[in-house]
Amino acid sequence: MAAANMKAIKRRIKSVESTMQITKAMELVSSSKLRKAKERAEQAVPFFNLLYQTMSEVASEAVGFRSIFTELKPEGAALMVVMAGDRGLAGGFNLNVFRKADERVKELKAEGREVILMTVGRKASEHYQKTELRILGTFDNIGETVTTYTALDMAEHIVHLCKEGHIAMVEVFFTNMVSPLVQEARQMQVIPVPNLERNPGVQSLTNYEPSPEAVFDSLIPQYLAGILYCTIVDTYASEQAARRMAMENATDNAQEMIDDLSLKYNRARLASITQELTEIVSGANAQN
Repeated sequence: MAAANMKAIKRRIKSVESTMQITKAMELVSSSKLRKAKERAEQAVPFFNLLYQTMSEVASEAVGFRSIFTELKPEGAALMVVMAGDRGLAGGFNLNVFRKADERVKELKAEGREVILMTVGRKASEHYQKTELRILGTFDNIGETVTTYTALDMAEHIVHLCKEGHIAMVEVFFTNMVSPLVQEARQMQVIPVPNLERNPGVQSLTNYEPSPEAVFDSLIPQYLAGILYCTIVDTYASEQAARRMAMENATDNAQEMIDDLSLKYNRARLASITQELTEIVSGANAQN
């Protein structure tokens, strides 16, 4: 009985050791991908900040400036761009952004707006394919390889729908990597363009041709592409950070299980040896 128990414990130890090798490897891979994703995100931010500053200057220096991209229409559909991961094994990473997006869907429907979705990441596609919401487009497995051209294609399609009056507002739901240990699901209003710094009293020395509104509107695709690119890369970095943490915890738990099973194995082995010695002594005494 003791020998059978020892064999079962030994098989269990080998199984946990095999799992621990996988989780450790995934932890190392996520750490490597995380460093690259952070570098890409940091390189994109200065361009976006400069572009946003330029748009603010155009809007603030023009007298009577008006644009369809700065005014919220009381009616019209809302486009929600929801970004998640392409794989699981990342703790509550995907669930957190889904909760925030689902709450916003309820709010928009209560306001009488139609909700249209654009999903980035395979997990987002799978999650919303089960709902009755209209999906404008799905972009799976692009987090690691996304380029500014991909983001610009997405942005131009969205801007076209806005100009045609099919979409009144655009919001992005993504995960921001506050630190390698903290990832926060966030919501960002994109269109109408929020928080433009306006100084109506300032006299501009710049002439915009054909008009300030036309220049401003021509910058919208690049502005939207910059946001999409930054948030996709940020979400991808957050996914790798969350997976690294999850795999690190899994590796630690596996090591604890191995230590506990090893202790049980040693106890069972000691009990088996003690039993054999007792049987030997009993047999010797019986012969005497």
